[in-house]
Amino acid sequence: MEVKASKPERVLSIDIFRGITMFLLMAEAAGLYRALSPRIFENSILITFFSQFHHHPWNGLHFWDLIQPYFMFMVGLSLPFAVKSRINKGHTQTQILHHVIRRSIILLLLGWFDYCIGPGRLVWRFQDVLAQIAFTYLVAYLIMARSFKFQVIFSLCLLILNDVIYQVFWVQGFNQAWVDGHNFGNWLDQLVGSRSSWASFNAIPTAAHTIWGVLAGKLLMSDQKAFDKLKKLLITGVILVVVGYLMDPIVPIIKHIATSSFVIVSGGWTLLTLALYFWVADIKKWTKGWPLFFGVVSMNSLFIYVFFEYGGARWFERIIHPLTYTIFEWGGEITTGLITSILVLAAMWGLCYYMYKKRVFVKI
Repeated sequence: MEVKASKPERVLSIDIFRGITMFLLMAEAAGLYRALSPRIFENSILITFFSQFHHHPWNGLHFWDLIQPYFMFMVGLSLPFAVKSRINKGHTQTQILHHVIRRSIILLLLGWFDYCIGPGRLVWRFQDVLAQIAFTYLVAYLIMARSFKFQVIFSLCLLILNDVIYQVFWVQGFNQAWVDGHNFGNWLDQLVGSRSSWASFNAIPTAAHTIWGVLAGKLLMSDQKAFDKLKKLLITGVILVVVGYLMDPIVPIIKHIATSSFVIVSGGWTLLTLALYFWVADIKKWTKGWPLFFGVVSMNSLFIYVFFEYGGARWFERIIHPLTYTIFEWGGEITTGLITSILVLAAMWGLCYYMYKKRVFVKI
């Protein structure tokens, strides 16, 4: 009698992590955080809470500053599972490498195309998340077969390289390492016609997030006991958070230029977030209802990201806006804006659910 090998149990926390992160991004694209602006809660304690859904102006950390680290970490987190799946299907290492390179190129082009739409001309910028992931994904794959020690040291070297370059850069007017508009990242971006405070060079240090995601993915794939995995995620996460905040007086926590302190502290919070989801979904098995709600977004995360980045949310808003402003005109601009945002978010989720029911999954 033939005995078929059973498939490894799915790690639900990964799907939930990806789904919740994408849902939060969908809410931003729908304008929900903008609708819940300080205008509503100007004299309320809630203004502190809702300010967390906007990037910190410069030196500091808001919750929203963790979304891109989440995104880049999840790319690495899924990588060991994806590679193992391809190996099980009989793919050779050469075929897998070709797939990784092809995927990186597509991500890079998608990131560039997003910037080309607005100005109507070619703009070679790396600030877009997809363009940066194109680099970090390739780097993480190329070293993922190396030892744990090598990958950790390699990632730390990227952080050191980033800070050293910022501190020793000598060009007049751009030699103030931690000053917005006067640092190495600003100088580099101006060479390609960009004047954003978000540095393209961030792809170098934030590759650490994707590398750490690979290491976390390998941990979750291992045969270790679930509580041992949880303990390692928690301990490492706490250490990184503490170290990152302690570094702040020396190397300020600045997301715009991805300082080492920012990468470390955000990496720590990312591991703690994964630990929470892992405990809830894979240890306690509290998975009634909500994994499906966020899972339908997770299944088409790349599609929905590209959809709203390329104006999909605005298309829904143009359809919904006249209805809400007619029906809820009595509530004023703030009320109708809030209802419109909620309905746009619901429409994007509904699109994901429709694709899920039709078994349509967009992958590259």
